[in-house]
Amino acid sequence: MASERLGKDAILGLIAMGVAVLVIANDFTALSVALPAIEKAFDTDLSTAQWVINGYAMVFGVFIVTGGRLADLFGRRRIFFVGSFIFAVFSVIGGFATDVWMLLVCRGIMGIGGALMWPAVLGMTYDMLPKNRAGLAGGTIMSAAGFGNAVGPLLGGVLTDSIGWRWIFYVNLPVAAAAGLVVLLVVPRDAPTKAHEPIDYRGMAVLSAGLLMLLLALDWGLDLGWTNPLIIALFVVAGAALAGFSWFERGAGERALIPDEVMKNRDFAAASVATLLMSAIFFAALLYLPQFMSKVLGFSAIGAGAGLLPMMGTFAVTSFVAGRLYEVLGPKVIVSLGALLLSAGMFLLSAIDTTTAYDQLIFGMVVLGIGVGLFYSSVTTAAITALDPSRASLAGAIVYMFQIAGGSIGLGLNTAIVVSASSLSHGIHTAFLVDGVLAAYGVVVAIMFVGGKLDTKRLRGLQHHHRGHA
Repeated sequence: MASERLGKDAILGLIAMGVAVLVIANDFTALSVALPAIEKAFDTDLSTAQWVINGYAMVFGVFIVTGGRLADLFGRRRIFFVGSFIFAVFSVIGGFATDVWMLLVCRGIMGIGGALMWPAVLGMTYDMLPKNRAGLAGGTIMSAAGFGNAVGPLLGGVLTDSIGWRWIFYVNLPVAAAAGLVVLLVVPRDAPTKAHEPIDYRGMAVLSAGLLMLLLALDWGLDLGWTNPLIIALFVVAGAALAGFSWFERGAGERALIPDEVMKNRDFAAASVATLLMSAIFFAALLYLPQFMSKVLGFSAIGAGAGLLPMMGTFAVTSFVAGRLYEVLGPKVIVSLGALLLSAGMFLLSAIDTTTAYDQLIFGMVVLGIGVGLFYSSVTTAAITALDPSRASLAGAIVYMFQIAGGSIGLGLNTAIVVSASSLSHGIHTAFLVDGVLAAYGVVVAIMFVGGKLDTKRLRGLQHHHRGHA
């Protein structure tokens, strides 16, 4: 199958989008190795400190659908610049935090900035490439995210061990400025794709409130107990808000936050459900593998960051390769294989115990990294291309919302298991085993429903191509 060659502008545009993604991706992981230092600096515990990661992810997940809709309505380039400004400014303020609560507030506002940036980047990337190179768009974004994720722990470890964890926040300003400059110079101005449509402010408010209440209930329920009146009230409010959102959307017509053709698209829904089921894995590994390396194996912050390289490095490399594999083999094969490797990697890592050495983790991390790289870039492309191109930012935002929601719920579940266990090693073992089981359900969804039917003509054509070369 011939692929349309990319022009100079498209190549430069892809580089610009990759640089922009680095800003967000690096920030997700850089703080994972700094949590012990943050605990010590503010005299707090892991349950509170983990909100530096989980709180950011939660706000990101709550507002990303709104960010995607705004990007499609007002122009992706414009919304990107608004988001990057918010992200950079509150990164600097967070670096000057005097207590953990000030830090958490800044992280929450940074999440809003990231929620505006990410869908705008996705929309601009898919928009600048021809349709038959959609796999390259997903691969480019996820490989840049993988590289940023891989560099994050190393950068966080170096800064934490040398000049302090606060510099993890300060460096976001020059990186965000560089990304913004590249986008300004290379990416052309875009006209709003749905400028004539009114904004569904009511839908935005109701969905955001419902998601926030749900994620808070899931997180606080670990400490307060699931029968606590506050937790029950949060679940009731969340359920009412999400049910109300569904009811409002049916009567909102063209101004609906999630238009009718998006909600009823079966291929898109399947990709979203598969993403939800798979997403506890990456968050759990990102948080608890460095904890194990630091507190059980005695690694420094930079050592724990370097220790994640087998997973993060393979994630980055595989994400880029996945773009080409998607074009050659189709979504069904790549998404299903990625899901299978994600589940297998987590089952391998669940063998952790008090006697586990670092080299015993490497194979599991490599398998997990390959699975992450194959699955997320491919499932994102499968979801976005299932809808009209004018919905690209919204589609990418919804998929990422499911990723964040699954990750936040999974992280809360993992934390509950770990803190109630007799030891950190035993808790991680049990938590990772549960994650592997959840991922196995995701494998079933991917194989049966994601990416449409298996493209046997494409596979036969590939087989004949190889025979011809032979």
